[in-house]
Amino acid sequence: MSQNELIPRFLTKSQLPLIRKDINAVVKNKQYFLTLLLVPLLFTVVFPIGMVLITFMIPIDTSDFTQILAVIPESMREADERLSVFNLLFNMMLPLFFLLIPIMASSVMAASSFVGERQKHTLETLCYTPLTIKQIFQAKVYAAVVMSLSVTYGGFIVMIVVVNIVLGFLGQNSALPSLTWLFVLILLVPALSLLTIVLIVKTSVKSKSIEEAQQKSVFFVLPIIMVLLSQFSGLFLINQWIFGVIGILLLTLSLVVLQKSMGKYTYERVLK
Repeated sequence: MSQNELIPRFLTKSQLPLIRKDINAVVKNKQYFLTLLLVPLLFTVVFPIGMVLITFMIPIDTSDFTQILAVIPESMREADERLSVFNLLFNMMLPLFFLLIPIMASSVMAASSFVGERQKHTLETLCYTPLTIKQIFQAKVYAAVVMSLSVTYGGFIVMIVVVNIVLGFLGQNSALPSLTWLFVLILLVPALSLLTIVLIVKTSVKSKSIEEAQQKSVFFVLPIIMVLLSQFSGLFLINQWIFGVIGILLLTLSLVVLQKSMGKYTYERVLK
């Protein structure tokens, strides 16, 4: 099989060097690379370990445990109260924290796209390559998607391993992800990655600094935080089917936004 046959149809061979360059630029930059590692480590290692320890080590009759248990509807409770709390945290709360990973990873990667080229004085040179402005935009979006999904899915594998190791030490049964996690990984992660990337890449064309471009990711972080607060307060709980519906809607929206965004750029707009 030739190299050309290995390239997806939505890519051209001439876009691959630009995709590799963007990925390598982030990997070789210690500040960006550490950010890509620290955020996933927080939500796939530190937070899950704390979640498991709190669930299975604090006394059941404490006020904190009772408050968490009170949030769980009767229909979702198990015979074992600790298992009920664990299922709530692992399958309903943790997925929301987990969604911050693709947003952060996407923002780091995407913010360095046009702003990074401008700061290194290579943007004008890039625009004079054989690639069209649409192909340049596509390549930068695809590079950010590859990095974001790699970090997110890699973090998920680490999280499952870490959670089950801690459960094993505590003498508990292994935990398997619920259907909620399937919807999160297949629908919500790609959708939020694409939406974050497209928004920040569009912003980075006019931004003077990478930090300024990254600030746009707050539009996706705030809704997740609000939902988390609602979950913890018991105001409402998002079940697996709501995760699925929201995932389908956001993924559809992200693909539409991506398609429309690709036709809005000209060399003059990028270089001004």
